[in-house]
Amino acid sequence: MLLMLANAKLWAAAEEDFARGLELINSSKLSQVKQGVDRLIASSDPRARIYLNAMLDSNLYRHTKEKRLVMLVSRDGSKVIVADVNDASKTEELKKRRVKRVPINNRLRGDIKAYLASKDLSDESSSVRKAAVQRLLGDIGELELGLFKQRLEVETNPDVKYLLESGIALDKLANGERFEQLAAIELLGESLEPPVRNSLNQMAESGPEELQALAAKALAKIDDKVAFYAFLEKVFFGLSLGSVLVLAAIGLAITFGVMGCINMAHGELIMIGAYTTYVIQLMMPNAIGASLIVAVPAAFLVSGLVGILIERGVIQFLKGRPLETLLATFGVSLVLQQLVRSIFSPLNRSVETPEWMSGALDINPVFAITYNRLYIIFFCLAVFALLFFVLRKTVLGLQVRAVSQNRNMARAMGVRSEWVDALTFGLGSGIAGVAGVALSQLTNVGPNLGQSYIIDSFMVVVFGGVGNLWGTLVAGMSLGIANKMLEPVSGAVLAKILVLVFIILFIQKRPRGLFPQKGRAAED
Repeated sequence: MLLMLANAKLWAAAEEDFARGLELINSSKLSQVKQGVDRLIASSDPRARIYLNAMLDSNLYRHTKEKRLVMLVSRDGSKVIVADVNDASKTEELKKRRVKRVPINNRLRGDIKAYLASKDLSDESSSVRKAAVQRLLGDIGELELGLFKQRLEVETNPDVKYLLESGIALDKLANGERFEQLAAIELLGESLEPPVRNSLNQMAESGPEELQALAAKALAKIDDKVAFYAFLEKVFFGLSLGSVLVLAAIGLAITFGVMGCINMAHGELIMIGAYTTYVIQLMMPNAIGASLIVAVPAAFLVSGLVGILIERGVIQFLKGRPLETLLATFGVSLVLQQLVRSIFSPLNRSVETPEWMSGALDINPVFAITYNRLYIIFFCLAVFALLFFVLRKTVLGLQVRAVSQNRNMARAMGVRSEWVDALTFGLGSGIAGVAGVALSQLTNVGPNLGQSYIIDSFMVVVFGGVGNLWGTLVAGMSLGIANKMLEPVSGAVLAKILVLVFIILFIQKRPRGLFPQKGRAAED
């Protein structure tokens, strides 16, 4: 009971400190603001961090008429846009004379910075502690050095511990004895933090002569690591681009392999899937994450149905005439583009990225993996696995393979090739719609979206082998990585040209692609 009473008194005192602190910093006098900051720090209230951070950034203002604190968002001529300190979504526009900045000086900044740093360095989460050390590495003074040494005695996380040691080593590198500088260079040679590289650069350029060579050697070691992670980053971006190419091309590979149809409207089916995602988000504005999940089957159905209509209305009358199907589907693509312009206007539409796809996974200071691209890679592999299962383990898949290998023999065995053609075209079109869902997370949605990927899709299909799923996967990933490896050297446009030249030379040697289709029809 006594403990409960004591806790209640402590809570009441902390709440009083917090409330009194807000009253004091809502002042034009620096002395009162200083007292208010001391009260906020003494309260240890989590809300105090918001006000103190705003003061550090010089964004905390007083509303002179209503006597309340607001946070500056932006300036617009004679007006300012301010937000509620505790709810940044509540904004209002005021005249400049209505607000005055809460005064702050360097000493007060130091007190606030020390408090926030000590709170973060003692946080239960190792990621918060790590971020705090990284934030302080660029400006290590006596205060930061003392906090680092104090935390190092109790720190258990190896990554945070190394960062603390690196911070202490940076101080030794600048102010230590010669033997301490030598030890600091050896320790810092393993770090990828930008402040560490800057300090070693300075030592290599203007330090004592005997330390310059050691600092340069440590920098070379760091540069090798940076180059390795830069290579991994290119591979990752190549895989993400390859995943988009695979999603865009895999439906085309099925229809091209089974029906021999050159479908120039395939890009517009991708576009329809992207617009379906946009419409679903308009229908579910308060559930963006769920809307993206709903958009996947919805885009598959919408694009698939449009594909079946194209097959039944146009392509079935042009079987065995690839040139005519090319011209006819090109006309269909123009009709679909104009239809979308009439419904949604020619302007691009932005599809919001869900919170769980935003941000990046920081592997180290020089290498981060963005979540949206990572999810698209996994999504591509999941779609590929599902499609592979359908074609290998279902009756439809068996009939599709039979028709693609020898249409006449399949018909003689009782397979309704017209029905297979329609469903195959619908399946390929549905996969194109799913590709549109993925693309909506990487770029704006517009009437010309599909035109950017139709040529690349055909290149993937031809390179991998017509009608072969594994060939499409390998070809898409390979071309994606090749593009990203060439772009820094030759530029984006020349990289595409070089890849196209390579494919032309490749099909001279292997006309059927990496994985040629097998069967009597394929051998003709």
